[in-house]
Amino acid sequence: MNAQIKNLLDETAASMSSSVDFLEKDLKKLRAGKATPQMLEGVKVDYYGTLTPIEQVGNINTPAANQITVQPWDKSAIGPINKAIIDSNLGFTPKVEADLLRITLPPLTEERRKDIMKSVKKEAEDSKVSIRNIRRNYIEKIKKTKDNKENPATEDEIKQAEKDVQDKTDKFIKRIDEIVAEKEKEVMTV
Repeated sequence: MNAQIKNLLDETAASMSSSVDFLEKDLKKLRAGKATPQMLEGVKVDYYGTLTPIEQVGNINTPAANQITVQPWDKSAIGPINKAIIDSNLGFTPKVEADLLRITLPPLTEERRKDIMKSVKKEAEDSKVSIRNIRRNYIEKIKKTKDNKENPATEDEIKQAEKDVQDKTDKFIKRIDEIVAEKEKEVMTV
């Protein structure tokens, strides 16, 4: 196989994989009945004038399935952490208890579960579009390899590479569908 085509196929797989990884990371932030520290990911605390990720100013734990605790390393940071969580619009109201913040998650209603699944499906569709765009871009690049002066690709190599790109696309889209099915099972389980 042409070396340039092999490199393009490797890049295609890496790009598609990173799109799926991004989706998985994004879905971990969505609340699905059980509390996880990832729910607070992205919350920035105004810590001595610097916006700092919440995980860098305190210890985040889940002592129970419906609770998250944040124990700041610096006791004076409780107020700013509390404000940051409220301002983040995650729908959580922390309760200050001595030297830690406790967030008790209310049970999800059927309507809220359906809203979460709409968000999951929208994120999944965005990832599928991203993968299809990657496919289109790399197929264009593969077609251009026949114009390479030093090592032009043959028509057969190009056709095989296009088939390989389509196979990778199908594989990653199937993986996205599996991720959505897992998340739906997690969200809809009462």
